[in-house]
Amino acid sequence: MSAIIEVSNLSFRYPGAEADTLRNVNLTIERGDFVAVVGGNGSGKTTLCKTFNGLVPHYWAGDFAGSVVVDGVDTFTSSVAALSAKVGYVYQDFQNQLVRPTVRDEISFGPINFGHPDHAQRTAEVIATLGLEDLAGRFTWQLSGGQAHTTALAAVLALRPEILVVDEPVAELDPARAHEIYQRLQFLNEEHGLTIITIEHHAEFIAQYAKSVVLMSDGAPVWHLPVDDAVNRTEELERHGIPAPQVVQVGRGAGLARAPRTIGAAVEQLRAAGVTVRDTIQASRVHPATHLVATASGLTHSYRSVGGELHTALAGVNLQLHAGDRVALVGGNGSGKTTLLKLLSGIMVPREGEVHVAGINTRSKSPGKLAGTTAYIYQHPQQMLLKDSVRSDVALFPSGRKIDGWQALVDRVITRVRLDELADRDGRTLSGGQQRRATLAIGLAMRPEILLLDEPTSSLDVASREDVTAMLAELSDAIECAVVATHDMHLVADWANRVIVLEQGRIAADLEPRELFARPELLSRARLVPPQVATLGLELGLEQPPLSVEELLASLQIRERGHP
Repeated sequence: MSAIIEVSNLSFRYPGAEADTLRNVNLTIERGDFVAVVGGNGSGKTTLCKTFNGLVPHYWAGDFAGSVVVDGVDTFTSSVAALSAKVGYVYQDFQNQLVRPTVRDEISFGPINFGHPDHAQRTAEVIATLGLEDLAGRFTWQLSGGQAHTTALAAVLALRPEILVVDEPVAELDPARAHEIYQRLQFLNEEHGLTIITIEHHAEFIAQYAKSVVLMSDGAPVWHLPVDDAVNRTEELERHGIPAPQVVQVGRGAGLARAPRTIGAAVEQLRAAGVTVRDTIQASRVHPATHLVATASGLTHSYRSVGGELHTALAGVNLQLHAGDRVALVGGNGSGKTTLLKLLSGIMVPREGEVHVAGINTRSKSPGKLAGTTAYIYQHPQQMLLKDSVRSDVALFPSGRKIDGWQALVDRVITRVRLDELADRDGRTLSGGQQRRATLAIGLAMRPEILLLDEPTSSLDVASREDVTAMLAELSDAIECAVVATHDMHLVADWANRVIVLEQGRIAADLEPRELFARPELLSRARLVPPQVATLGLELGLEQPPLSVEELLASLQIRERGHP
């Protein structure tokens, strides 16, 4: 193998910054590698990868020292346009990459502009490879987050680059499509020889698909190791905010000498070590129904396209929410999750059916009047961060409503979400996890009965995701009911006491997490993939799936070394 990217003594500082974002980076990536770049928020992962296609320093100017050579081309003396033929890049804010009206137009845009005579063939091949046939004629602004992300990836692949960089490949994707994307990246790597570089927070994808791992910290690589060696450095990874995949944690807890990278390997290694199981799983965590806080009856909603056709998002949904419910709203991309949240919040009213929240028909009051009853937390925090400080954003609702003692309320809420030290910072400059906490504060300051959250853990590193999950659990005394639309099955397992599965705009199931993870046919239909520990427990012979590593380890009977 030969080097395709060589980084030598690279340092970079953004204008006005007090410190270098990248510090004396030396790194070699071999042709045909599948590299996962990992590290906590602010470690320099994205800035490093933007040097590979020349965005740093040609678009993001700053103090640049050292060199980055990509397939023999010095990026400093080249241009972003020239490098785009070698390096395809799917950004974390991928929505900004979509510039054409329809999915097919978007995919063909690059090949047409580069003058490739086979642009139609390239477009058709990528549409088939990524399974976008049903979406090819759709307008890009009609797409769900996951569909838009896949379209951005397809548009980059149509240029047939030698290197593909994907920042958060599974952000906003349903679990089944997340695995499909990684499997396709693996196919492109192994069958077509593409060098793949992903910026990733999900350790299970890293362990299963990557060939090597770069750990970034404070602007420089800590190490670049083969994936087998990397996943066995569990304590070091955890110090950098990257907890090991659940199968690795189980293997370590069971005393295995080498960490398994997949569920199949974990089953094989545990059985070879003589590990057996006993059923110790407790009953479900269903919360007993108390008083109703919201109802939806005959809820049907559709969107009209530019061409005049109606696309149904919800069809005949009936739902009751009770005080004490922690509801996870799950389903594939485009199943209707966000639409249902917006109807429950009163931001939209249904074409058919009724929504009552705290006894109020949402048709009878404006969204602003309902804001003190329901608080909707948007999927993208930037949509809620409007002022020049977090404190001003949190104060916007209670001060505008002239709520008695609103200043003290704002202080309490900011303390509750642990943002005291950042309260005077512009929320738009905070890290992803801090922004999520700021939007939670905005919602809590509305003093709602129902908190509605759209993908609160997407695009967060593991430490930030766990922080948001813990915070949701802590807020049960401040709100009566919470509904979270999510693809994060770890959030479902750790937090929810009720799961509503949406499938093509209808409720396919209403059950508790353990029941969901024990129904493979339902999981497959709804494009859900359970946490590794749930599948591993069932594979080992447990009757009910465990919801945590601790539950599974408590069920294992580990043979003592030296004893049969």
